[in-house]
Amino acid sequence: MDHVNTHTACLAGATGLTGNHCLNYLLKDPAYSEIVVLTRRALSVKHQKIREEIIDFNKLEEYRKVIRGDHIFCCLGTTIRKAGNRQAFRKVDFDYPKNIADITRANGATQYLLISAIGADPDSRIFYNRTKGETETAVSSVSFPSLIIFRPSLLLGDRQEFRLGEKTGEILLRILSPLLMGKWRKYRPVQAKAVAESMVEMAKVELKGIHIFESDEIRFFHRRLQNPRTR
Repeated sequence: MDHVNTHTACLAGATGLTGNHCLNYLLKDPAYSEIVVLTRRALSVKHQKIREEIIDFNKLEEYRKVIRGDHIFCCLGTTIRKAGNRQAFRKVDFDYPKNIADITRANGATQYLLISAIGADPDSRIFYNRTKGETETAVSSVSFPSLIIFRPSLLLGDRQEFRLGEKTGEILLRILSPLLMGKWRKYRPVQAKAVAESMVEMAKVELKGIHIFESDEIRFFHRRLQNPRTR
């Protein structure tokens, strides 16, 4: 058997919709020998590849020694409604991803994969989009050899908690999706499972520099994964 070079993955957000799928793909992938999972609470899944680190995300510096890996998967994200206010939302969607980037890069990480959102723009008048854009800019300044940013539209999948706004949006976008063509195609909803698998597969390519993939590109890449002959 040929020797296979394996990596250590560090995953933040494993209990979320996309993060949970990401964890499952990492567990199945022989390219990853260890998965450092940063979490607030114990996971329900146990596996020999998982090294669970229960941490306080508000005190990340105190856990600097254990926040490490070759490839960093940041699947953190919330909503203003769930967070309670804008300040709490920004803490999850800006402070945590940026601090994790700083710490892991200092600890030798070579690649950072970030879930952002369609419409991310640091100059946006919309607070959500502006925060996402500022996060992208901040993480880009950390100088990872490889930074891959994923900008999905509405994520589809079975969530642990019911979100009325997202469920309503999902129904509307499913109806309107066939009408979203051309430059509007990127606003079509995408399966969280497709985003997660694309993240793991793209990580192994180790693209140099900064790369951004939006929903339509993620769907295209995922279709190629399912059927390599698809053009």
